[in-house]
Amino acid sequence: MISPLIRFTHVTKRFDHGRVTAIDGVSLDIPAGEFLAIVGGSGSGKTTLLRLANRLIVPDGGDVLVSAKNISHVDPIALRRSIGYVVQNGGLFPHMTIADNIGITPKLIGTPASEIAARVDELLDLVRLDRKAHRDRYPHELSGGQRQRVGVARALAARPAIVLMDEPFGALDPLTRDALGDEYQALHRKLKLTTIMITHDMTEAILLADRIAVMKSGRLIAEGTPAELSASTDAYVNELLGTPRRQAERLKHLIARDGA
Repeated sequence: MISPLIRFTHVTKRFDHGRVTAIDGVSLDIPAGEFLAIVGGSGSGKTTLLRLANRLIVPDGGDVLVSAKNISHVDPIALRRSIGYVVQNGGLFPHMTIADNIGITPKLIGTPASEIAARVDELLDLVRLDRKAHRDRYPHELSGGQRQRVGVARALAARPAIVLMDEPFGALDPLTRDALGDEYQALHRKLKLTTIMITHDMTEAILLADRIAVMKSGRLIAEGTPAELSASTDAYVNELLGTPRRQAERLKHLIARDGA
């Protein structure tokens, strides 16, 4: 049996001197090549779980394994540099050019400058940003969608097998969000990545991910494909799944009424 690329085993995380339980005994396997979306409301623990995967925080109980290695025994800096990380609004360094932002991780791991320059150009092409127009600009000179493309490029710069995404498209306008979601999904498949994406939007999760994990109050209450989740008897899962259905029905009704 092949081990999952990422494994959470009975993981617990508490804050505020142990008074607040953010993650409560979560076990979850993510196989190589999967696009997993983690959904849930505010305070459900989804971002905390993501941050445990690259050791930005450490668990109070249980184990987190990446490539079959317990990450508590791995150098955290080396671990983070081997995993792509995309946050809302790109999280770019404002004092650095776009080329320097994308090339920061290869530079930190000792990649020669000539290789970094070539990699930057390759990635700008990959995320559909014109090289000449963007490589020497600064983040404040770009639109939100452009900054997010640069954030994706930076996450891919060191050729990671794993990419973690925390509400990567949440601050974008609907058209840009939809386009970037589809483009990242295509990159995920093309580059054979393993992606974990945090989102509060069940529609986005259904459209982009292979599998969905549902968090509530620090617990993993369901996981599976959209079809598998639709068979759940859990009221919260059904409420989440019902949202895109209700929106679709309302749109259908409104469009038909206006058309009449």
